[in-house]
Amino acid sequence: MSARVLVVDDIATNVKLLETKLSAEYFDVLTASNGPDALAICEQGLCDLVLLDVMMPDMDGFEVCRRLKNSPTTAHLPVVMVTALDQPSDRLKGLDAGADDFLTKPVDDTALFARVRSLVRLKAVTDELRARLMASRHGFGDPLATATAETGQNGRVLLVDDRPSSYERLSAALSQYHRVEVEADPQAAMIRAAENEFDIVLISLDLQGFDGLRLCSQLRSLERTRHVAVVLIADMDDRSKVLRGLDIGAHDFLVRPVDRNELVARVRTQVRRKRFAERLRDGVQHSMDAAITDALTGLHNRRYLDVRLANLFEDSAKRGASLAVLLLDIDRFKSINDRFGHDAGDEVLREFATRIRTLTRGVDLVARYGGEEMVVVVPEASLDEARFVAERIRERVGSTPFGFADKTRALDVTVSIGVAARQPSDTSAQDLLKRADLALYRAKDQGRNRVIAAAA
Repeated sequence: MSARVLVVDDIATNVKLLETKLSAEYFDVLTASNGPDALAICEQGLCDLVLLDVMMPDMDGFEVCRRLKNSPTTAHLPVVMVTALDQPSDRLKGLDAGADDFLTKPVDDTALFARVRSLVRLKAVTDELRARLMASRHGFGDPLATATAETGQNGRVLLVDDRPSSYERLSAALSQYHRVEVEADPQAAMIRAAENEFDIVLISLDLQGFDGLRLCSQLRSLERTRHVAVVLIADMDDRSKVLRGLDIGAHDFLVRPVDRNELVARVRTQVRRKRFAERLRDGVQHSMDAAITDALTGLHNRRYLDVRLANLFEDSAKRGASLAVLLLDIDRFKSINDRFGHDAGDEVLREFATRIRTLTRGVDLVARYGGEEMVVVVPEASLDEARFVAERIRERVGSTPFGFADKTRALDVTVSIGVAARQPSDTSAQDLLKRADLALYRAKDQGRNRVIAAAA
């Protein structure tokens, strides 16, 4: 995967070395020799990842990282700090500033490329979700505005480790900030992860008789666990396993002996990132739902009805199966608006939609056709069966007065319904709807509050 990588270092030879290595791996490389220039490039959205030196004059790497992570426009940008500092306290300072990882000079090429590719993949997913959400909102309400608000605390953590001396120490460190569950059996861990909503799974790579990377791979491939953050816990000599884990989808890793503060900082970062991506996905789903849902009644809207009914019609025609349509219209609805106001009319429509839903099956399609008209599409139903459904709806609507929110009055409401079933001569769903509409017209013409089925 190609990406734009910003290399920030005040020493030209260091910049040239990293630029050469990254370019050979087909990354596009931008460079900056100081903090302010790096911030300007990032704020313009010109890069996908930052390789940031710590020791720079005027503004050091810690301050640059802190500013990037505290700005809504750059908080999602992965930052890898590259430095000669190798003490745990230095890593912790970088992680607290918001860095996604720490690489120590001289930088190992394999580790560098594995980390860059892993973080670029994560950012690509975030960018895609954000783009979809922005498009569905027509450019308003950038979700990155809330990116800095997430604390990464009180996450639900699954720790997969079969060494009591290890998991007791790790669990104690994390339990101050998160809800931690320990599972020694990797097979049971997979089941627990699939059945529960964990924010992060920590996997020991030295499980007795089991390859921890297998569990990592399973978590990445299963739909219910695909988005959970995965952090590997490795021994010093597990370098090849760690790199392989990053390649198959692990988000981060820790090396034993695990520093308590680094553990807390890395888990916090992963929980924060996972929750932000989750909000983006929820926003995209909400926007998709809103695009096919009538805001007043909660039923599907006309746009969805047209597409879905056409598909159902085509399928039933191919299989020679039955398909019926009910077209419902509230009797004298205009007089309700005229006498009681449009708010009362809206309440009637909402209650009308609720009653229809309670009397239809999950496989039936219920949609608002327009105004006070609703459509019910009944798959696998003959004309007589559809007429029975229509009569049941008509009786339920007319048998109980519609109440209002102020509870000061109730209103008797009736409905007229036209019913039609697919005929071999029908060429499209519109033929079916047209016959239902003609039947509805006859029901209105014959006195309302009745069901009329279209003639074959």
